[in-house]
Amino acid sequence: MKSPFSLSIFALAMTGFGAIAVAQNAPPPASETPAPAVEAAPPAEAAPPAEAAPPVDPLVEKGQYLARAGNCISCHTRHNGEPFAGGLAFKTPYTFLGEIHSTNITPDPETGIGTWTEADFIKAMQTGVAPGGEHLFPAFPYTAFTLVSQDDLKAIYAYLKTLAPVKYTPPSNGIAFAMRWPMMFWNALFLKEGRYQPDTSKPDEWNRGAYLVEGLGHCGACHTPRNLLLAEKSSDKLTGGTQPDLVEEGKIRTWAAANLTQATTGLGAWNVDQIAKYLKTGHSQKAGIFGPMNEVVINSLQHLTTEDAKAMATYIKSLPAAGEGVKYPLSDAQKTAGAALYKTHCDECHLDSGRGGFMKAPPLAGSAIVQAPSSASLINVIIYGAITGKGGPTPFGAWEDMKALGAKLSDEEVATIATFVRNNWDNKGTPVTAGDVAKQR
Repeated sequence: MKSPFSLSIFALAMTGFGAIAVAQNAPPPASETPAPAVEAAPPAEAAPPAEAAPPVDPLVEKGQYLARAGNCISCHTRHNGEPFAGGLAFKTPYTFLGEIHSTNITPDPETGIGTWTEADFIKAMQTGVAPGGEHLFPAFPYTAFTLVSQDDLKAIYAYLKTLAPVKYTPPSNGIAFAMRWPMMFWNALFLKEGRYQPDTSKPDEWNRGAYLVEGLGHCGACHTPRNLLLAEKSSDKLTGGTQPDLVEEGKIRTWAAANLTQATTGLGAWNVDQIAKYLKTGHSQKAGIFGPMNEVVINSLQHLTTEDAKAMATYIKSLPAAGEGVKYPLSDAQKTAGAALYKTHCDECHLDSGRGGFMKAPPLAGSAIVQAPSSASLINVIIYGAITGKGGPTPFGAWEDMKALGAKLSDEEVATIATFVRNNWDNKGTPVTAGDVAKQR
């Protein structure tokens, strides 16, 4: 589309009428005294040259990119707080443990990492041990960052040192998190310290994707289930996990992360380009972002280069199928009740086929979120809606936001719809109870 433009016509104004032109060399009339000569003004001093912008340090520029790839800002920035100053509260499934708060990673010497050396920073990232020998908790995913190369960590450190220092001390952690010594035993069991080693049988693109997914991107922190000691289950890597997060302002509930493997209940039907597009823009033919993935895409993944997004997608697409769901046979009563509620509240956008409407709603048939091991995210979407966060990408073809239905539907009705879509078409998912829904209210 051409840019609009306008044309302006200027008129020559005249202050009087009659002949006023005089021959160039004609003398003035005798009755007039020649005007005194006007002394030429001295030449104006030349303006000082504009101050050149300081050169960009390639190491700092690299560090900024890597810090974005690792999504440092999301976890180290509290609501309405200064970027990277910490204070964001994290909850665990064990409420008696209390909350743990992210640390201040600005270069403030008293409350941040201003006194940390480069070696201190690298040690904390790769081993989970801060200066003074204090053990960090794996809410900070050093179990993934241990894979990150020393050169990349030096770049991130260089970038963080350029941030404006912020004097801020995060709130005290829960009493259980005041004890650091037990982490020695936890690390002995679950920390596999060491840098990423490329698989020489795979192409460079695959290895770059593995490095980002497994290491800096720490995708497993959300997409891998955890054991009783809150360590990621390596045997179920990237098959889908759960974590507490906001469902609306001031309310935290459980969310379920999708299975990223090639299972039919995961990303088996996605191709590399669809995965890469979702990572880079938050939207694809298969799904759109909502909930906790908003921050991941808005603060991190949308800033990736096209090549890095493609590399991550290539690696994810190579993950063998695991965590396959089991189809739950719906009774006639469940089918009838579910179909009736679906037709009233869902059919207009998602269609009877479950394939979704063009630029309106994503498909439910084959959806990795609908079929996730936990129904928590599906319940949240029905109750609270699905909204792309502020600052999120809006590519052509992006899905519309979904309005909340929680006020219109009872817990039993939400459970009926969720059970229906989790097992209609060829979907596979455990049934949802009214009690499951009540926990998410």
